[in-house]
Parts: sequence; structure tokens; C-alpha cells
Amino acid sequence: MLTDINPKLPMRDKAVTKEFYINKLGFLQSGGDFEGYLMVEKDNIEIHFFEFKELDPKENYGQVYIRTDAINKLYQSFLDNNVTIHPNGGLKTKPWGQKEFSILDPDNNLLTFGQSL
Repeated sequence: MLTDINPKLPMRDKAVTKEFYINKLGFLQSGGDFEGYLMVEKDNIEIHFFEFKELDPKENYGQVYIRTDAINKLYQSFLDNNVTIHPNGGLKTKPWGQKEFSILDPDNNLLTFGQSL
């Protein structure tokens, strides 16, 4: 489903981030269990998180564009798991030839998922 990415994003609370990515988005924890650091994976991608307790989510502009080959299935799986879709990021076909949707994680990192048409 997912194809390739390996970003590093800030997180305030490892337990909250881990719960969101594993229980809501269907990722698995990868690598070891390190203090202040988290790695999760799904299909062919891995995302890393570093602890930044002082992060103000209103000032966090972390963003990742994740390509997928099954956008409709992924979107529906998030809806089925009660993942909140970004108010301006519903599933749409964009003029640049991508079908996309976006979500925000607990620290306001924007995750946009897209599939080429």
C-alpha cells in the first residue's frame, strides 16, 4: 500500500504518539525501544519521532507527503478507525494529478497521503 518515506518528526509524548500511530493508523513499532525516540513502520515506510517536550503544536509545521497505491482503501480504513480527517484535507482529486487526503497527528504534524492518477 505505502511505498517510500523516512521522515523525522517532533513529538511531545512518546506514549501518545505511539498509541496514535499504532492503534489508530495501523503502524507497528520498529527498531528498539529508546528513551525519547520512536520508530514506526507500515508497509514500505518508516517514520521516526524525536522527543520535543516544549513543542507548541500551534507552531509545529512538520509535514510529510506519503505516497500510496491504494488511496481509497487507506482513506476508508482511517474512517473506520475514527481517525479525524483534516477539515481542509478530505479525499479529493487535485489539479496536479494526485488523489489526496490529510490528517494531523497529536503534535500537529500534517500527514498527507496521495496516489498518482
